[in-house]
Amino acid sequence: MKRIKCKVAYDGTFFNGFQIQPKGRTIQAEIEKGLQKLHKGTQVKIYASGRTDTFVHAKGQVFHFDTLMDIPLERWHNAIQTVLPSDIEVLEVNEVSIEFHSRFDVVSKEYRYFVQRGRRMDVFRRHYRYFYPYQLSIENMVQASNQLIGTHDFTSFCSAKTDKEDKVRTIYSIEIIEKEDELEFRFVGDGFLRNMVRILVGTLLEVGRGRRQPEEILNVLDSKDRERAGHTAPGHGLFLWEVNYDN
Repeated sequence: MKRIKCKVAYDGTFFNGFQIQPKGRTIQAEIEKGLQKLHKGTQVKIYASGRTDTFVHAKGQVFHFDTLMDIPLERWHNAIQTVLPSDIEVLEVNEVSIEFHSRFDVVSKEYRYFVQRGRRMDVFRRHYRYFYPYQLSIENMVQASNQLIGTHDFTSFCSAKTDKEDKVRTIYSIEIIEKEDELEFRFVGDGFLRNMVRILVGTLLEVGRGRRQPEEILNVLDSKDRERAGHTAPGHGLFLWEVNYDN
């Protein structure tokens, strides 16, 4: 038995998220369907670093699967890519220890969220950027984001539908970068709850717009009340950028 670790990118526009659902197209279902074809009809289950929601993209999602197939490592990349749709791209394939786990061995993850600014939406970026045509105070947003760095209970910043009882997470860094008519948010942490990055972005945008003050953030954290945080930014602006397994 071999354990194969894969790094993939995908365009989430036409997916109902990563995890298999009763209805709708998902990344997991497409990959497992492809691997089943590769394994001559034998079902193959994959285990990912985590789930992404509907319309969310990935530059560096990681999953693993076990196989009895004796394919040389250098041929796995093409073998897997040929059985996947064009909106999923295989980036790396490695053989790893049978003890490795794509989810439980994660040390940190990086998510990036992209916002298009300006007066008019760019139709060619509509699937990958959140159009937000309002004046923003970047200084206030940075001040607010600094209060989120560290270890906190992020109950206020996650979906009420989350299945996680432990909502304590550590955010190592938050960057807000201006690029011409875009804003790029970069979040690095030990893990993120359901909708957490999108709610953080939505709240920071409200701070930038002047609808709430930077100093409110600690009170929102302490309240452990989802209603106290801002809106959930839409999924199409979010990318799972990188999953790290080394310190």
